[in-house]
Amino acid sequence: MPKRNTESQTIASVLQNMIIGSKLENGLNKVAVESVWHEVMGPPISKYTKSIKWSAPVLYIYLSSSVLREELHYGKEKIIKMLNEALGQELVSDIVFK
Repeated sequence: MPKRNTESQTIASVLQNMIIGSKLENGLNKVAVESVWHEVMGPPISKYTKSIKWSAPVLYIYLSSSVLREELHYGKEKIIKMLNEALGQELVSDIVFK
């Protein structure tokens, strides 16, 4: 009779190990990036955000206001840093505002 593996793991760690390296990881990262954008930038900027597309490692933000687009462009480096801190990993290296 084979021995049982008595090493205990949390469900979270088992799921994390399953996700890493799988096709699920990219999809979950896309959802996380979009969610964090709205969380970090807040309702005033989210109101003008038409759509978000993350194509690793570039984040494409489609805005309905050209003035806001120009303002955000000037603070791009700070926004990237804030997003990556909120995500807990370096997923965004550049942002393109359209």
